[in-house]
Amino acid sequence: MTTPVAISLTVNGERVDAHVLPRLNLADFLREQLNLTGTHVGCEHGVCGACTIRVNGDIIRSCLLLAVQAENATVETIEGLSDSGEIADLQAAFRERNALQCGYCTPGMLMAAQDILVQDLDADREQIREHLSGNYCRCTGYHAIIDAVEATAKARKALRR
Repeated sequence: MTTPVAISLTVNGERVDAHVLPRLNLADFLREQLNLTGTHVGCEHGVCGACTIRVNGDIIRSCLLLAVQAENATVETIEGLSDSGEIADLQAAFRERNALQCGYCTPGMLMAAQDILVQDLDADREQIREHLSGNYCRCTGYHAIIDAVEATAKARKALRR
């Protein structure tokens, strides 16, 4: 099919109407048509996690979802989480713990890390490691990333008291 299809979705709080080719994946739509380049495309097989975003509250691999499948969905990218301040503390912890490395994996790591922090602030290092196991860091910054997520969990728990 080479005929563009009309889609409507909400991206980072803003309604988006567009025409896309049926074979266009959501990652490429976000990057190329909406200029949201924080979502990276690594393996294009859903293995590396660089394209992790939230769709209707769940993290997904945007390289595995067609843009047309996001019809009427609520999509949140790293730009949305960053601009809203939702992950400001997590981003600071990544900087402080040298978890940024080259930065290619960082948006996907932050999306996955925020997901476990929302689900379970009591997660231990092994649970954090397991939750992030679908995201690859080419610089092998795993320990620093786990340290940053663990530190953020502890800080958020302390704020709840």
